[in-house]
Amino acid sequence: MRAELGVLGGSGLYRMDDLEAVEEIHVETPFGPPSDTITIGTLRGMRVAFIPRHGRAHQHSPAHVPARANFWAFKTLGVRWVISVSAVGSLRETIRPLDFVVPDQVVDRTVRRTRSFFEETGPVVHVALDEPFCPELRRALVQAAGEAGPRIHESGTYVCIEGPQFSTKAESRLYRSWGLDIIGMTAMPEVRLAREAELCFALLALVTDYDVWHTEEEPVNVAVVLERLRLNVEAAQRTIRALVDRLPGLPGQCACGSALRHAIVTRPEAVPTEVRQRLSLLLAKYLPA
Repeated sequence: MRAELGVLGGSGLYRMDDLEAVEEIHVETPFGPPSDTITIGTLRGMRVAFIPRHGRAHQHSPAHVPARANFWAFKTLGVRWVISVSAVGSLRETIRPLDFVVPDQVVDRTVRRTRSFFEETGPVVHVALDEPFCPELRRALVQAAGEAGPRIHESGTYVCIEGPQFSTKAESRLYRSWGLDIIGMTAMPEVRLAREAELCFALLALVTDYDVWHTEEEPVNVAVVLERLRLNVEAAQRTIRALVDRLPGLPGQCACGSALRHAIVTRPEAVPTEVRQRLSLLLAKYLPA
């Protein structure tokens, strides 16, 4: 079973209605099961693997999403490109609810999430994150989102907080003072894991609210988020449909697919055989078992 595009559905996006020839599969990973059963189907001629990040019943909180299992599963299926769909709050007057943002930078304010495939057993790996999102995939996503209807912001910095609680007003104002643009709970560790898995990764942010800083708007709450997500989900699916048409034409010159080439600093002989075998999906072309 193979797929080329992986989609992580966020709050409100628990399935992709347009997929044809659909199958549901379970993938075993060294990090436990993914968020839910993986749906694989065909969209405009391309095989797509879909995982609802929080589970179909929204049973995984942001800090407990099995992100390593999700990205390992995508890698196992042969996925090359991954799109994350995420609900966010706006930290800018000019970024309005129901807008789309395709961020180009991210700030990590999470505190207790596993950030790497290699933390427990090594080897020591330092991937580059100066450009956290794939530039080629971002450009294609911006173009696709521009066809989908909502107003699109072609860049922005996403601050990822731990959650599951929303921000205090003081925190929200602090993030604004730092020059950040949108706020959410799921971009990290997804950005880190995608790079370690050598996958092209981009994020489609669906703006639902003004967080809690805006004095003339209702502070963010679950009811507001879910109602506005309902309005945005169809536009998100239109964006993915438009993106699929562009993916075969990407030049393929990004560095995502070789991110580990110069990132592994542990001497090969110091990496135990059992570690090489366990993580062979990621390490085999650099550290054969």
